[in-house]
Amino acid sequence: MLELQNTILEMIARGDTLESTATRMCQEAEKLASNVICSVLTIDRAGLIHPLAGPSLPRDYSTSLDGVAIGPNAGSCGTAAYLREEVTVTDIAHDPRWASFKHLALPFGLKACWSKPILNVAGDAIGTFAFYYRECRGPSQLEREIVQHCVHLCVIALERHQRVIEHERRAFTDALTGLANRAAFDKALDELSCDVPGQWALIVLDLDNFKIVNDTFGHHVGDALLRTTGARISAQATAGHAFRIGGDEFAIILKASEHLLNLERTAEAVLGALAEPAQCGDQIVVPRATLGGAILTAGDRVAEQVRQNADFALYHAKETGRGGFVRYWPGLGTNITRRLGDIREVDAALREDRIDAHYQPVVRLDTREIVGLEALCRMRLGDRIISAADFQEATKDVHVARALTARMMTLVAADLRVWLDMGVPFQHVGVNVSSADMHGGTLETVLTAAFERENVPLKHVIIEVTETVYMGDGDVSVQKAVESLRAKGFRVALDDFGTGYASLTHLLTVPVDIIKIDKSFVDRLAPGNASMAIIEGLLQIARKLDIRVIAEGIETEDQASLLQAAGCILGQGYLFSRAVNRHATTKLLLERAQRPDEHLVVPSRAQKSQARRLLP
Repeated sequence: MLELQNTILEMIARGDTLESTATRMCQEAEKLASNVICSVLTIDRAGLIHPLAGPSLPRDYSTSLDGVAIGPNAGSCGTAAYLREEVTVTDIAHDPRWASFKHLALPFGLKACWSKPILNVAGDAIGTFAFYYRECRGPSQLEREIVQHCVHLCVIALERHQRVIEHERRAFTDALTGLANRAAFDKALDELSCDVPGQWALIVLDLDNFKIVNDTFGHHVGDALLRTTGARISAQATAGHAFRIGGDEFAIILKASEHLLNLERTAEAVLGALAEPAQCGDQIVVPRATLGGAILTAGDRVAEQVRQNADFALYHAKETGRGGFVRYWPGLGTNITRRLGDIREVDAALREDRIDAHYQPVVRLDTREIVGLEALCRMRLGDRIISAADFQEATKDVHVARALTARMMTLVAADLRVWLDMGVPFQHVGVNVSSADMHGGTLETVLTAAFERENVPLKHVIIEVTETVYMGDGDVSVQKAVESLRAKGFRVALDDFGTGYASLTHLLTVPVDIIKIDKSFVDRLAPGNASMAIIEGLLQIARKLDIRVIAEGIETEDQASLLQAAGCILGQGYLFSRAVNRHATTKLLLERAQRPDEHLVVPSRAQKSQARRLLP
């Protein structure tokens, strides 16, 4: 008896599994008591029986007991658990407590059963320990002593097991939402097989504007929003496959065929469930989320690759328009990896003051005099000067785009102030703004602050907005931004005209001062061709609308001649000058600028001295 006790206690202390510990206990008990068959069952909180150990019982018999409810006539074990007292049945064939179960036991030669309940400290039945007999009889005194020791050991083993389960539950459960947490998510991914393409998929999502909810209404409302989101996501997922992986980030592992067949429809169902107004504390909040998803493909050797693909899709969804779903496609990861690299490089350049402004002249096609400039962003990388086209992926990031705009405005305003102080002849400088600037609501403040700080009159500044931004989905907000800028004194140019999906009717609702014809039209110029006809028509319309036109990308004298013959007055391109730094720009302006007043006062000696310092 002592050896049995020491063996089992050692297994419990060593952390052996509950099943292996109970099985060994049955084997040791059967050695001490001859002609018995030992069984250990557990009872769950719903009062259902689950076989734990019965090494000498037929497997089919043990399996047949799984899920049986305890009760006053539930065999020996089910009745013992129900009554919380031992039950002795010396004749299974004729005892009424076995009436519904004897057909399971008798075919295996089990004729009698004595069962003792295993009770926890609260007195609740958490299991049973039983001896079956192949003859009609009850327990002997030795058997009672054996069972008494075994029941005590079972209590220790079961309670330790419950503590382990509870510890794991807490370790793998998000306390706020009740969903599985990031650790559980990582574990679940590790256990997924990648052998069969299409066998499972992953959706990851972020709540939109969660920080605003937190900051506006308080953390108690934010917490309520997270709980609501977790419940709604869980309702859309198979049990146990929804996770809160941190902050306002959630994930769903999808295995059901109906989810996998149409990932987009599944995502729409999640978005639809989230979109219902929710009572969060004393506030009504409408949850909004952005989703990214990926399905296991033949090239995904590990689950982590699918996770990365879903993250790429989510990142792209947030960059291209929040509130929707993007499914990963091959090549998306490469683009985003490039974008993230560009973002890191531009962010470093901003911190290290390696962002600079270069200027390309806008000239009169007849006299070749410089009438204006376009400021272009450049990044210094070692000894090289990198154009914005080489890090354009970074400008798709809202924060980077706004930071670049703010830096460029500061640089341009400072250069304009120097030229004004020097008496250098120039009329205006065009500065480019991004979609993030136009929709951010702070562009006017940034612009005004930069130029007012340097005391530069706004008449010298033209805001250049690309056609895709000007006529995109957010044209209403762009319209308001353009109207506000023009009312403030800025002039607005529609850049890259013809590259997007321009409609001249937009000019009626969002008027501009200048249209810049894209280089793609100029490249194809020839007498009588379509590009020529389009440019001629645009010039006529522009004149009637009192809009100036600038042709971009002029590289040959033939192009300049055709444009001039069509009535185009202004142009820019490599034929006249590439974009150059402020020193070279100063020299160009002094040499070739159209003077607004031919009787301009001759620069003073101090101004000439300052010009020499600026020139290379």
